[in-house]
Amino acid sequence: MELVIGRVVKSHGVRGELVVEVRTDEPAARFAPGARLRGKIASSGQAREFTIESVREHSGRLLVFLTGVADRVAADALRGTLFLVDSADLPPSGDDEFYDHELEGLRVQLLDGTKVGTVREVLHSPAGELLSVRAADDGREILIPFVTAIVPTVSIAEGLLTVDPPEGLLDPE
Repeated sequence: MELVIGRVVKSHGVRGELVVEVRTDEPAARFAPGARLRGKIASSGQAREFTIESVREHSGRLLVFLTGVADRVAADALRGTLFLVDSADLPPSGDDEFYDHELEGLRVQLLDGTKVGTVREVLHSPAGELLSVRAADDGREILIPFVTAIVPTVSIAEGLLTVDPPEGLLDPE
C-alpha cells in the first residue's frame, strides 16, 4: 500500500521551488537533500522519481528544490503531485502512535459498545489530528479530535477504536 508523505501545493518564486504540504512525522528524514522521492503527478497520474536538491521550512510547510525543476513553469506543472512511500518500508508504529492507514477503516464505538461508525480518514490540522468518521446510522461525517481524553482505546488487532465524546460531539448539526 502506498502512503502519501507530502503534496505539492504550488510553486514558490521563479526558480522552480515548490511549496510542499508535509504528511509525515519524519519530514527531516523524508525530505532531506539527496533523498529520492516517488511522486504521482496529479495532471497525468504518472509516477516519476525525484531527487531533493535543497529544502527549508516556511510557514509550516517546506520549500523544496528538486533536481531538474529549474523554473516556475516546471514547478507549476507539478502542482498536486503526491509524494509516496510503500507502507512495507515503514518502521512499526509505537504503543501510542499510529500511522493514518492503520486507523482508517477501524470501527468506532462508545464505551458502552454503541456503534458510532467507521474511520474514513485522518485529517491533519494545525490544532491536531481529527478522525473523519462515517456515522453508522445515517452516513454523515463526524469529526472526532484524536486525543486520549476522547479516544481512550485503539486496538488495531481488533479493528476497533473506542470513544468517550463530550456531550454534543456526536449530535447531528
